[in-house]
Amino acid sequence: MEVEILSRIQFAFTIAFHYIFPPLSIGLGLMMVLFEGNYLRTKDKKYELLARFWTKIFAVTFGLGVATGIVMEFEFGTNWATYSRYVGDVFGSALAAEGLFAFALESGFLGLLLFGWNKTSPKVHFIATLGVWLGSMFSAVWIVVANSWQQTPAGFHIVGEGLSARAEIIDFWAMVFNPSSMDRLIHVWNGSFLAGAFFVLSVSAWYILKGKHLEMSKTAFKTALVVATVVSLAQLVSGHSSAEGVAEHQPAKLAAMEGHFESGEPADLYLVGWVNKATQSVTGIYIPGGTSFLLHQDFNTPVTSLNEIPEDERPSTINAIFQFYHIMIAIGMTLIGLTLLSCFFWWKGSLFGKKWLMRIFVPSVLLPQIANQAGWFTAELGRQPWVVYKLLRISDALSKSVEAHQVLFSIILFGFVYLLLFLLFIYLLNKKIQHGPESLDESDDMYHDRTINA
Repeated sequence: MEVEILSRIQFAFTIAFHYIFPPLSIGLGLMMVLFEGNYLRTKDKKYELLARFWTKIFAVTFGLGVATGIVMEFEFGTNWATYSRYVGDVFGSALAAEGLFAFALESGFLGLLLFGWNKTSPKVHFIATLGVWLGSMFSAVWIVVANSWQQTPAGFHIVGEGLSARAEIIDFWAMVFNPSSMDRLIHVWNGSFLAGAFFVLSVSAWYILKGKHLEMSKTAFKTALVVATVVSLAQLVSGHSSAEGVAEHQPAKLAAMEGHFESGEPADLYLVGWVNKATQSVTGIYIPGGTSFLLHQDFNTPVTSLNEIPEDERPSTINAIFQFYHIMIAIGMTLIGLTLLSCFFWWKGSLFGKKWLMRIFVPSVLLPQIANQAGWFTAELGRQPWVVYKLLRISDALSKSVEAHQVLFSIILFGFVYLLLFLLFIYLLNKKIQHGPESLDESDDMYHDRTINA
């Protein structure tokens, strides 16, 4: 294989693996804040026991996220040196802001969160939990801002020429609030909240089916269900807003997402389908003019097609973009349906009597993760052939000295190490979930000690 393909495979693999953990950290952080906040409000011990239990899960997830994220920074220098030179000032400022506003906040409160349970008052510990969660949220801000700048560059000018060219920021806030950053940030946050909420729903449903920790599990399930219902509906609105932005600023990506080839024609909305790039056709089930209606409130308004864009500026993997996008949409609608159905049974008073529903929730933890990955692949593949939209092509962003066999060896090595890390992650999760939260009876002494300290 060529160096470009191998380097892209390597980065896609490492970032996809890393992206398992940050959304979970953000989502679990929200659940921890809700559990502790409810404890402060009600003084119900169940909520603090739930916060303690999920903090242990959060610690494992957070640790793996930090470890797997470091690798990508080295890849920028080893495989993508031209890219690093080109975007260094932009990424440097965003990553510096992440260190100042996010890592400092997270690391400042993390020790207190993990080890301060019986050493601080409940209010102080809640502030620490809130600080760690906000830190993880701010971390996502700067990473999404940096990536969104590649999608819709703003607030910069180009200095130098040829291989020495680089983007230099002239308006920091224009770079931060580039045309796609806020839509994409809200979408990422919502996806993260869903990942955390469905993790809690999955584990709670498993406990309910096993008849273990029933009182706490039902409380956790209801809390997470409220979050999942609200956020899944909000994600629908966020996704629509994001798609409108893509249509305006990256029309080739939107055309690939719906397999739209015909010039001057309205765009259909496919429910499922398969794109044949050679014949420029899509086979599937669709709503005629549906995409045009969503974008322009008119079924007959033309939408920019792939054939209106120069061939060397179109994405090459059109069917992959189409499939990833529709997987994300299908999962999003499934989550909405599942949560609304569960809320109906809750209202009827029969939620936990539906064993079949609990069995669905156990593996549902995978759905937000798959949707998050599919959405990220849609965004990145849809930007092809650009690594910085309309400014720097992927083929020009590579390091000039790296060779194919070197990249291949690193892929094999990373694959082995990441497999070990994933097995360790699953082992630790299983161990903590099998143990479960402390029971109310076991925690009496713990609460007595904490009351004295408070």
